[in-house]
Amino acid sequence: MSLLEQSAVRNRLLRRLSPSDYLLLQPHLRSMPTELRQGLIYPHRPIQDLYFQEAGYASITTSGTSKVEVGIIGPEGVVGAAPVLLGSDRTPYDHFVQNAGEMLAIDAAALLAATEESLALRNLLLRFVQTLLVQTAQTAFANASYNIEVRLARWLLMCHDRVIGDELTVTHDFLSFMLGVQRTTVTLALQLLEGNRLIKARRGRIGVLDRTGLLGVAGDSYGVPEAEYLRLIEGA
Repeated sequence: MSLLEQSAVRNRLLRRLSPSDYLLLQPHLRSMPTELRQGLIYPHRPIQDLYFQEAGYASITTSGTSKVEVGIIGPEGVVGAAPVLLGSDRTPYDHFVQNAGEMLAIDAAALLAATEESLALRNLLLRFVQTLLVQTAQTAFANASYNIEVRLARWLLMCHDRVIGDELTVTHDFLSFMLGVQRTTVTLALQLLEGNRLIKARRGRIGVLDRTGLLGVAGDSYGVPEAEYLRLIEGA
């Protein structure tokens, strides 16, 4: 199997690596297509692989009967980084594909070995973990402080950040699961956004028509982790 050159990758973390740091990971990267709802990391099970998103995005959710999304990772990051880089081999949370695409998988042990060889690599990945922690905290803040219309606008913006184009593949049922509310509540919120011509909802799909308008609805609920990523990763 031919090795993937750094110039060909789409993952923003991998593209930020120095050529020498990328070479530490290159022999271990395995390209894999992903499917909707595909499991990546399971609660309380040893983490075998981490996943650099190339296209699409993954969700981190609580486990058990009442599931709520607590994190989302797209081509800006790597799935599984937080527990592994912080010294654990497992997590209590589910990680699965929310929007199908492509990933570069890497053995967790190989990634850790590379971070032991390069402090710069380790620091970059830990800065990403920081942005993910900020995202989780901001989600808790949004859930506690804002109504469903604001939270939905924020969620749509976060997904829109991670796709090419303006169309999101998602059902009302899945939205209610992600946001931790009833399906009827999600439907009403979608109707409000659609009535203001911010989105176009179709069966299983939502088109973003007016991102600026969604930003206005989301207000302060959106933007803090995004700014942190720009500061810590893009500005690194």
